[in-house]
Amino acid sequence: MISPIIILSLLIGPLLVAFISSRFTRRNVEIRKLACWGLGLAFIYFSMGHFVQTNGMVEMLPQWVPMRLPLVYVTGVLEVAIAIALFIPAYQSIASKLAIVVFVAFFPANIYAALNGVGLGGHQWGPVYLLIRGPLQIVLIAWAYWLCLGPHNKSAPAHG
Repeated sequence: MISPIIILSLLIGPLLVAFISSRFTRRNVEIRKLACWGLGLAFIYFSMGHFVQTNGMVEMLPQWVPMRLPLVYVTGVLEVAIAIALFIPAYQSIASKLAIVVFVAFFPANIYAALNGVGLGGHQWGPVYLLIRGPLQIVLIAWAYWLCLGPHNKSAPAHG
């Protein structure tokens, strides 16, 4: 179950690199910008499943959902659009809000997949996967809300 580790690494990576390099360059770390970049990298990762593991993504949706295959592709494109917007300062706020909506809207599919042991990314583990996925969703929503949207300072001073 490496997927949550990959997601957290992508999320934290830009900030971690910036904080480490700021120790040497004495430059301020632009927290909001880099938090959005990390979330953007995570959304690129999320979207890859829609195009690389399409059948697994289709299995994550109940049979009664209409047009499951097109829906998987459309949501993959939506995630790519959110990812791109997270890298563009003028769109980071709206992209962060959309990211939160996506996390909430897509979570029922994660519950369905885990309860039925179908799909990909750990859902095959069954309901125990929700013990990881649920808190991860909370972390992602909190990240988008407090670090990408929050009213905090947009940069942190370099330490040294």
